[in-house]
Amino acid sequence: MELQQFSYDNKIPKFFAIATVTWGVVGMLVGVLAAFQLAFPVMNMGIAYTTFGRIRPVHTNAVIFAFVGNAFFTAVYYSMPRLLKTPMWSKALSKIHFWGWQLIILSAAVTLMLGYTTTKEYAELEWPIDIAITIVWLVFGINMMGTILTRRERHLYVAIWFFLASWVTVAMLHIVNSFELPVSFMKSYSWYAGVQDALVQWWYGHNAVAFFLTTPFLGIMYYFLPKAANRPIYSYRLSIIHFWSLIFIYIWAGPHHLLNTALPEWAQSLGTALSLMLLLPSWGGMLNGLFTLRGAWDKVREDPVLKFFVVAVICYGMATFEGPMLSLKNVNAISHYSDWTIAHVHIGALGWNGFLTFGMLYWLFPRLFNTKLYSTKLAGTHFMIGTLGIVLYAVPMYWAAFRSYFMMSAFTPEGQLQYQFIDVVQSIVPFYALRAIGGTIYLTGVVLMVYNLVKTARQGKFVESEAASAAPLAKRYKAPARAHWHSRIERRPVMLLILSFIVVAVGGMIEMIPTFLVKENVPTIASVKPYTPLELQGRDVYIQEGCNNCHTQMIRPFRYEVARYGEYSKAGEYVYDHPHLWGSKRTGPDLARIGGKYPDSWHFNHMLEPVSMSPGSIMPSYPWLFENKIDIRATNSKIYAMRKLGVPYPEGYEAVAVADLKKQANEITARLKQSKITISSDKQIIALIAYLQRLGTDIKAEEAAPQE
Repeated sequence: MELQQFSYDNKIPKFFAIATVTWGVVGMLVGVLAAFQLAFPVMNMGIAYTTFGRIRPVHTNAVIFAFVGNAFFTAVYYSMPRLLKTPMWSKALSKIHFWGWQLIILSAAVTLMLGYTTTKEYAELEWPIDIAITIVWLVFGINMMGTILTRRERHLYVAIWFFLASWVTVAMLHIVNSFELPVSFMKSYSWYAGVQDALVQWWYGHNAVAFFLTTPFLGIMYYFLPKAANRPIYSYRLSIIHFWSLIFIYIWAGPHHLLNTALPEWAQSLGTALSLMLLLPSWGGMLNGLFTLRGAWDKVREDPVLKFFVVAVICYGMATFEGPMLSLKNVNAISHYSDWTIAHVHIGALGWNGFLTFGMLYWLFPRLFNTKLYSTKLAGTHFMIGTLGIVLYAVPMYWAAFRSYFMMSAFTPEGQLQYQFIDVVQSIVPFYALRAIGGTIYLTGVVLMVYNLVKTARQGKFVESEAASAAPLAKRYKAPARAHWHSRIERRPVMLLILSFIVVAVGGMIEMIPTFLVKENVPTIASVKPYTPLELQGRDVYIQEGCNNCHTQMIRPFRYEVARYGEYSKAGEYVYDHPHLWGSKRTGPDLARIGGKYPDSWHFNHMLEPVSMSPGSIMPSYPWLFENKIDIRATNSKIYAMRKLGVPYPEGYEAVAVADLKKQANEITARLKQSKITISSDKQIIALIAYLQRLGTDIKAEEAAPQE
């Protein structure tokens, strides 16, 4: 049979590789700044755009979607043509994907720093950017499927299974979680409320980690690790078990982020059970990667690329062992809302995603530029520095987590809390400083890599396209009599895509549908009322400043939490919260019952100068809230949107909403004036005070029983 001539285009992989390195440095630099801000609050700089609450989501989005995302795309655009023996289906779509994704990242950074956010973790971007993500993701999927359907290699290699499953699942997660009602060009409210919103968010949040940070990188592992080791993957059958069991089980595990909260018990238990099961396929994949290197450990000692790969796979194993353990309720009681979760996430991000990406780039650049790596010794130094950075980052966070838990839960012999929250914060500030130093060391290694890769590129010559040849795909094909059953699926990419979608969709439907349709899952409380117009505006200021990054609004039914914060939280309290603000980390105290605890003047001074009210606080000041005005013009639109979402404001309430807002604002300024504080009633701080004073006041301990 005559061979067909074609070529592989290296320009798009090169563009994505450069973007990976660029955004990696930016994202990690912002992360280092955020880490230092927790140890030294002065580094918030007193500027709205650089406060921790605003740059923390910039960091997470930059690392996840810019650094890791571009690494994923680099791998796809380099490996898929070679695995399928065909160029990418469309150069135009490849370019649209590249430039579209970079513009999305840039717009994300700008809008988040400006305070435009939905607050939904890893999905903070507002609705116009969500639409852009959907379009660019569809372009990427069309290009992938077009390439697969025009392939010259009949069987689809395991890396492609993971790439396809990642694409279809991320599309599903993004669309379902991003249902929101626009209020204005850069403001929207989540379609879901309270418990349902929390469930959907962490179904998305956990599986964004699963299908953006894990499964695509398993595809990278299955392609680049055997390539670098020059050995076949250890077990084809193990890869089949790994793939199908992982994508089926992963999607169920989201509720383990909501253990001991107001989420229904059955959903919590289901999330725990499936999370524990997740250990088996995860470790099956880890062992498949490590066993691929059997007999090649001498090479590992000499080759920095393999060193990065080995530590990356080990970190994957560590993180996927720790994850199921953190899903046990008694362990989660310690880890949740603490720095343990931060350490866990960064073992995965720095070790698994970071090191696998670095190994891929060190392997790839010499081949793209037809030369040798500029300095193997420098790459080895990067490996040592990076490993030290991970250790110095993670260990202080584990230590801080246990220290804070034991202090938070300590009681005196008389039955009183032994420590105030501020005592706990001050005791772990040194660990925050160590974490920041660890992150800086890790970033230093990345800078060394950038230098090494730039020098590699300059000493070589870029290979724009690589000539290749292969036999065309036979139209008629008869499988061998003893062919493995899975080969039938591999030969049918559309079937593989559809089956993958079905497998990942089942878990989410079983968890979410009963939570939405069965009233008993979220019993209402008669005393819980909608927010007033001023309180709603204040809630949006709270969201704008990213206060939920440091404060939770979910009191768990533990003795020390109830003693510290008040009556534990009930599902019915949150029925009008679009979106929920339960939070995932307590750098500051829980605010679910803060309403009425302090006078208005306390909140005023606390936002102006936190240490004046809480000596030793690491919270930044917010002077701009005392200058910026409430956007009163948006009040009617916000009330109308909330009514559309089912919040029971009276029909036509929009007509009097502004008058009610001004009346409540004047009452707050009058009370402040009694404390010798004079300020205009149209400032954002007035709205924020109104919101904070409302929290938890709808129910009292004796009124907490559900009402029909």
